Amino acid sequence: MKRLVFLLFGFALLFPVQVFAAGGAEESTSEPVEFDFWTTQTQSDRMATIQVLIDTYSAINPNVTINLVPVDENDIPTQMNAAAAAGTLPGLVEMGAENAVTFGAEGYMDKAATAALVEEIGADNFYSGVLRLVSDGEGGYYALPYHGWIQGIWYRSDWFEEAGLDPPNSWENIREAAEYFYRPDENQYGILVGTTAETFTEQCFTPIAMSNGAALFDRDGNLVFNSPEMKEAVEFYAELAQYNPPGPQTWRARDYYLQGKMAMFFYSTYIMDDLALAEVAAGSLTNENFENLEGASFDPDLADNTKLAPIISNSRDAGYGVVVTMGLTEQEDPAVTSAAAKFLRYLYTQNAYITFLHMAPGGMNPTLKEIATNARFQNDPKGIFANYGPDKMAEIISGMNEIQTFSIVDGRRIEAASAIFSNQIIPQMLFAITQEGAAVDRAMENAEQAMMDIINQ
Repeated sequence: MKRLVFLLFGFALLFPVQVFAAGGAEESTSEPVEFDFWTTQTQSDRMATIQVLIDTYSAINPNVTINLVPVDENDIPTQMNAAAAAGTLPGLVEMGAENAVTFGAEGYMDKAATAALVEEIGADNFYSGVLRLVSDGEGGYYALPYHGWIQGIWYRSDWFEEAGLDPPNSWENIREAAEYFYRPDENQYGILVGTTAETFTEQCFTPIAMSNGAALFDRDGNLVFNSPEMKEAVEFYAELAQYNPPGPQTWRARDYYLQGKMAMFFYSTYIMDDLALAEVAAGSLTNENFENLEGASFDPDLADNTKLAPIISNSRDAGYGVVVTMGLTEQEDPAVTSAAAKFLRYLYTQNAYITFLHMAPGGMNPTLKEIATNARFQNDPKGIFANYGPDKMAEIISGMNEIQTFSIVDGRRIEAASAIFSNQIIPQMLFAITQEGAAVDRAMENAEQAMMDIINQ
């Protein structure tokens, strides 16, 4: 670990001119200033990498002291509220977009400093969807989107081309391909959508619902779940589930795809290394997880023969994923705000940014469009992205343009949406319909009542 830190530190120092010429910090701060930087990257190796970035910055700005503080994502709300009450908010905090919107609405976030930094970087340089997630609904932003992952439909592009089928980026195309490739007598299946009462199922369902204009709440917090648009989405999802492998399914059924027995499947960009690297794929190539899979050898061409449809279209376009932000908080001392903003600008400079993203290739995707095709970004430490190439990487990460969530509506976070998600109301409904034969109308009524019970608690 010491050797890794030393190498990273040495590498980062090779680029001080380029880093700061891009806006990181043109000159060192004259007066001493200190602030805390809260990060949700609590693993020791990631902490070491971030500390390298801090040390590199501090070497050029010796009067700036940045204290790196790891905070578990689940503890962020409690810790932020406590810090706000005590007047000890961190200068910079890494957190999910939902938390950024919540804290922004509570007045914890410095929207003026954030707007200035967005303007400096250029709003057009961000993927549009990630900025919408952190919008205050009035033209401002609560935080800056920094990295995230996208979920979409990964599919065998070679199979689609041979069959003369269009990419699975619309309801019509998805339905046609799922039916075409469904050959259970050959142990081949058309698609994987989650049908168990768990998070994966809701992650699969969300972009389908949103692509039909369905929502849980309106901007005023009124429950609008049981709508014609939502019913159409539920019925379509139940139809797709008919082309699944047998039984209630979860993410584990990706094994069918890696063993050449499935045409397409919903998954996040965390699957990229499984598709590209034999040692990572190994756990999906056995016969241990499904009795009707015999196991298979690694397909070295699978990544090349796979594409991602990151956006689903029906009445509108929709994507799904998670965005992690960097937030500047309200500070009594403007020097702290200035120092934190300059450090954050440095974190967006090419070398620092890519070093950060490479901590989790595929799991941390850039929110700046130009990075997706950047040669250094392509050269990740695990050699994953080289299997996809810049054009495919740009296509994959373009899902950031339409990334959406049920819990943020027009710049407002609906707290009840998070509680509904935690209680797995929608996955339970989908399980009842697809596995227990429940009628759609009755299942939706039951789900709506469960949601109302949560709202009225």
